[in-house]
Amino acid sequence: MAVKRLRKAAICAFIVFHLVTITCVAVPVDFAPIVKVRGLVWPYFLWTGLFQRWDMFAPDPPAVNSYIKTVVISQDRHMHVWSFPRMEELGLGERFRKERYRKFSDVLPQPQMAPLWPDVARRVAGQFDSQAGALDKVLLIEFQSEIVPGAVTDPPSTPSIFFEDYVHPETLP
Repeated sequence: MAVKRLRKAAICAFIVFHLVTITCVAVPVDFAPIVKVRGLVWPYFLWTGLFQRWDMFAPDPPAVNSYIKTVVISQDRHMHVWSFPRMEELGLGERFRKERYRKFSDVLPQPQMAPLWPDVARRVAGQFDSQAGALDKVLLIEFQSEIVPGAVTDPPSTPSIFFEDYVHPETLP
C-alpha cells in the first residue's frame, strides 16, 4: 500500500513540476520569481526538447529559412547525404511526429550547441557505416535562404559548413 501511495505521489509531483515550469517558461511576463524559475529549469528544457520559441510570430519573425544536411564521405570518395526532416516536405501526420527535429535543427548550428556537433555527426555517420565501406569524413551543413514576402519562388539556399571531422570507426554508434 505504501508503494502505491509513493508511486502516486511521485506521478503527481512530476505532473505539477511540469505544469508549473512550462507555465513559467511559456508565459510572456518577467516577474522576478518567474524569471528565476526559467533560469533554473532552462537546461532541463533544452535537454528534453520542451523549450518553446515564440519568435515565429513577433516581434521580429525569422527572415531566413534554414535546414541542415549531413554529408558523409567514404574513403573511396563516395558521398552519402542525409537530411534532417523538413516540415514543408512532410505530410500532416508526420509533422506532428517529427516536430522535435525542426526545433533541434533550428538550434543545432548555434555556437553554444557546439558540444553536440560531434555526437550528431557520429550518429548520422553510423547510419552509413555498414553500407558505405570505410568512412573518412562527416560534415554538418546549414543551408539558408532569405524569406522574401510575396516572392513566387524561393531564393537559392547558401550552404555553410558548421562542423566537419574525420570519422573514427571505434566511436560510431
